[in-house]
Amino acid sequence: MPGYLFGHNLPRLEHSITRASLALVLLVALVVFLILAMRWFRGNASIIADRTANAWRRVTTSPSFIAFRGRHPRLWRFLVVRFAREEYLGLHLTVGFVVALGALWLFGGITEDVVNHDPLTQLDLTILHWFRAHATHTTDTISSIVSLVGSPGAMAAIAVTVGVVLLVRRHWIELTGWVAAFVGGGLLNVALKNAVQRPRPVGAGAFLHALNGEYSYSFPSGHAMGAAIGYGMLAYLVVAFWLHGRTARVSVVVVTATLIVAIGMSRLYLGVHYFSDVVGGYAAGVVWLAACISGVEIARRQPKAQTLLNDATATHG
Repeated sequence: MPGYLFGHNLPRLEHSITRASLALVLLVALVVFLILAMRWFRGNASIIADRTANAWRRVTTSPSFIAFRGRHPRLWRFLVVRFAREEYLGLHLTVGFVVALGALWLFGGITEDVVNHDPLTQLDLTILHWFRAHATHTTDTISSIVSLVGSPGAMAAIAVTVGVVLLVRRHWIELTGWVAAFVGGGLLNVALKNAVQRPRPVGAGAFLHALNGEYSYSFPSGHAMGAAIGYGMLAYLVVAFWLHGRTARVSVVVVTATLIVAIGMSRLYLGVHYFSDVVGGYAAGVVWLAACISGVEIARRQPKAQTLLNDATATHG
């Protein structure tokens, strides 16, 4: 009897193992690609820097550029400050602004398509049906576990744990940014969901009930947005304040990016979100993450704020 049952279910077992292996291979391939890209950039950093410097030198020594500097000295000084690493309103703020602006543009485009039922929503259905057509019990279990890593309960635990560490170490500026990231991200997610009010995919309620998740509107994905903000902010703190080696920092960024992508993929695989929900969640999360990181960097680099912080630390120390 056991042999009969095993033989009868062998094709189904092989099918499940094949699908799970495919998902694992894709995830490993993504990690390997990111690692190889980082290694290539690090190995060719000097060549890239030399070529960039030469190109910039040619631009700055051209007659038209020199004439522009002469006609607009204030604008030129403004641009120089925006790209200066040592200025508290310098390069980090420029990068944060550009990243936030790009993510905001992406979120606006996706939101417009969702509200107007543009062709992107048809792509959502195609992707959703493909994932559910290839779903198995094994891959659903794996996706459920990955999804829990980005659940509100998991994110709350991380928020409290890291917040206590920052509080004990008296990192007031970082603690303020950390609290703002989670509280603001949560409020923003609720506001966006209620503004768009997109229904969940058909059948999503069963999985949400199985995961003990609360049924809410679909757009944007709270897991994707929360993972981008929470794990992104955690990676920033680890890389900026607790790690010094380049290899360790790159490893943290790669692992964090892989985890965030995996959480979003798990929501697609389980059929509780559309593709545009996940991408929209990432975009909204990056906007708020960039704002929080930029705020922390400005506060840390501002001379007056740093002096007050040092005085407060010395008084309480």
